[in-house]
Amino acid sequence: MATEIDFPALKEVKGKIDNLRAKVSAVISEAGPEMDFTKVKSVTGNTFEVAKQVREWNHELNDLGTKHDDLQETLKAAQRIQQAPNARDGERGNENNNANIPAQRKSFGDLFIESQAYKGKTGNSGPEATLDIDLKGLMLKTAATDISTGDGWAPQNIRTGRVVDFVTRPIQVVDIVPQNATNQSAVVFMEETGFGTDGVTNATEVAEGGAYPQTDFELTEQSSPVRKISVYLAITDEQLEDVAQVRGYVDNRLPFMVRQRLDSQILAGDGNAPNLKGLTTYSGIQTQAKGSDATPDAVYKAMTNVRVTGGAMPNAAVFNPFDWQGIRLLRTADGLYIWGNPSDTGVSRIWGLQVTEAQALVAGTIIVGDFANYSELAVKRGINVQVSNSHSDYFVNGKQAMRADMRAAFVVYRPAAFCKVTGV
Repeated sequence: MATEIDFPALKEVKGKIDNLRAKVSAVISEAGPEMDFTKVKSVTGNTFEVAKQVREWNHELNDLGTKHDDLQETLKAAQRIQQAPNARDGERGNENNNANIPAQRKSFGDLFIESQAYKGKTGNSGPEATLDIDLKGLMLKTAATDISTGDGWAPQNIRTGRVVDFVTRPIQVVDIVPQNATNQSAVVFMEETGFGTDGVTNATEVAEGGAYPQTDFELTEQSSPVRKISVYLAITDEQLEDVAQVRGYVDNRLPFMVRQRLDSQILAGDGNAPNLKGLTTYSGIQTQAKGSDATPDAVYKAMTNVRVTGGAMPNAAVFNPFDWQGIRLLRTADGLYIWGNPSDTGVSRIWGLQVTEAQALVAGTIIVGDFANYSELAVKRGINVQVSNSHSDYFVNGKQAMRADMRAAFVVYRPAAFCKVTGV
């Protein structure tokens, strides 16, 4: 039975890692979510000295992590050696009868001494003293060439079962839009398009017995039609029957394609049937040019537009990843990163708003808005996957058509509750 290997060096590294993690965790906890290093008590010094200490600990953790991985591999190798069998049972020439002693694989010299040729020819130096030795287990060799992979069997390789997906845009915007169900072919609602006099209340103070001021309201019916997004795949009967993973694979990837298209339509659909109308094409959405402003300033101005002109409370900002990269890498004049140290995970927020990175959004454009209250994805039918051989000549050719689709309407109840920053 293999005994447990004591590895003091590995234990020492683990202890150091745990100790440093505890120190970094204490600093982060004391600094709070706003990362105010002036609140830190566990490390003495000003903000810059505390930040420097955290960076040094982080570098040390990286080095210790590398050492830990190396030592862990060394330990595993030692364990494998300790557990490996010393011989293969039944090997020719092994006559060890003690079951408690592992059989030892014999060397070339052992085989030579024990061979009948050697025993029968000892002392005979003539040419007939040919040694016929069974070299089982040694490298086979002919006079012409070695037996190699090219001349013999290629190694047997079995696939792991993992399928690496093609590089494609992930689902990024759908999750920040509230979802609801509808059983109608369109989402129809009334929008108040007139209020008082040019949007100002007509209510005023009157003297006793005075006439009440009259006011007017104007309501307009708005409609957002339900659209269908679909895709299908041709697949043979044999693939569906013989490969267990195929059905699960296409069951996942086809719905992903539908949701990916929905994700881009929410942002950029042009509204021409059968397309949905996306945020950037809605009439009435506000615009804030970046101009000479810093990007964070332009985002704040867009937030103000949403609050004042749109009468809403912005809760999210959508960035193209390259535009958010520019924000994340902003530094002060003396080189300090504003949105967090590179060794930190960083917070995907700006002016308190949740930041969503969307590759479907054209670079140079940012959308700020009240997604929670004034946008909605009304789903008439969720993603449905069906398989049939009734398409074309699929029945006689042993093929199946696997299709996925969904029906939904994207509604922006108040376009002014959104503002598009341009020229980023």
